[in-house]
Amino acid sequence: MSFAEEHAVVIGAGVAGLAAAQALAGRFGRVTLIERDTLPGEPQTRRGVPQGSHGHVLLAAGQAALTELFPGFADALVAAGAVPFDPGLDLRMHRFGELWPRVESGLRLVSFSRPLLEQTLRDRLLPNVEVRDGVAVSGLTGSGRVDGVRLATGELLPASLVADCSGRGSRSDRWLGDLGFPSPEPAEVKVGVGYATRVYPRKPDDVTDGEAVFAFPMPPHANLTGLLLPIEGDRWLVMAGAWHGAYPRDEEGFARHLAAMPHPAFADLASRAEPLSEVFVHAFPASRRRYFEKLDRHPAGYVTLGEALCSFNPIYGQGMTCAALEAVELGSLLDKHGAVSARLATEYYRRAAGILAVPWRFAAGGDFAFPETTGPKPPLIDLLNRYSKRMLLAAMRDAEVRVTFNRVQHLVLPPSVLFKPRMVWKVLRATRRVAQRPQQ
Repeated sequence: MSFAEEHAVVIGAGVAGLAAAQALAGRFGRVTLIERDTLPGEPQTRRGVPQGSHGHVLLAAGQAALTELFPGFADALVAAGAVPFDPGLDLRMHRFGELWPRVESGLRLVSFSRPLLEQTLRDRLLPNVEVRDGVAVSGLTGSGRVDGVRLATGELLPASLVADCSGRGSRSDRWLGDLGFPSPEPAEVKVGVGYATRVYPRKPDDVTDGEAVFAFPMPPHANLTGLLLPIEGDRWLVMAGAWHGAYPRDEEGFARHLAAMPHPAFADLASRAEPLSEVFVHAFPASRRRYFEKLDRHPAGYVTLGEALCSFNPIYGQGMTCAALEAVELGSLLDKHGAVSARLATEYYRRAAGILAVPWRFAAGGDFAFPETTGPKPPLIDLLNRYSKRMLLAAMRDAEVRVTFNRVQHLVLPPSVLFKPRMVWKVLRATRRVAQRPQQ
């Protein structure tokens, strides 16, 4: 079956919505992308993306997925001033009381601001995507299936498929309930994360041995983190964050936090550079996942992507990547099924659960290392955390372990490679003398 004469609607013009619209535009005759914000014509923060002033990272798998959907977008980011980097060579990682040695990872990532990323993707949408901004969706329409959306203006917009990319605040539970369909209760892991970010001018010698700095805490004894991220316009995004409410909320707290960072670049930069912005603060109380795959029935004509499906602790930088992978998967399943059916929705949620499984375990593993974290624990997470700690310690001393772990973290390799006998042996050997030593 061809979708060439059919219409699809995407709710939300964030990264998930843009990726979904592009995937659908290659298959449907028309796609309407609906966004309640007024979208800028140039890279600017907007009200509907409250974290837009803060640092964002695409994992390698996410960058590859967006490149599949938007060919050349990474090169366009670099042409606009974004900074290419190797996460093993150019991202200076401070963890377990040490600055990790530089190791070539073979991965090429790009560092940018969120507004630049969104604008670059919007500029590359296929011509059969109509963007309607300043418009809100008030509900779904249909009987036995979803066949469109109702706008806040009262207008009905028929569609063969509706992709809900409206974010963490998605009203899918109410919308589906109005049509007699079930929706899952969200599972929450309460992390109390927050971070403050300020923009500074960037000079070539600010960080002499890399392009970026990431200081990660060592739970349960410490919970402060910091990120020094280069972006377009020769600027730094300097982020100071923490778990369980310990993040800064004003200029004074921001300065204290930077002074406490173990890498000197944070405090040095803040002491000698004139800030280009105010201090922006964002709070994230809990990671939230909706297990649509556990429902016994799904309506034809409706799927959720991005934070409407799973909202990760943003410090791990997984959300945009998962959204892009979900959009690619949705497109592949449309090609496979050839029809917008309940079976398509059921298989999509099963595949999306597979995409989310590894990042969710990574995030939950990191968050449950703090005793204050509450919520449903993934099975065996405490055991996995103990092995992960040894894995990270080994990565500081063994280049092969470091590169393999990086590729798993970036969703390029499956986590099973970390448990192969050769890798376990290397981890145990590398950490034989250090695993039990006191950490700073």
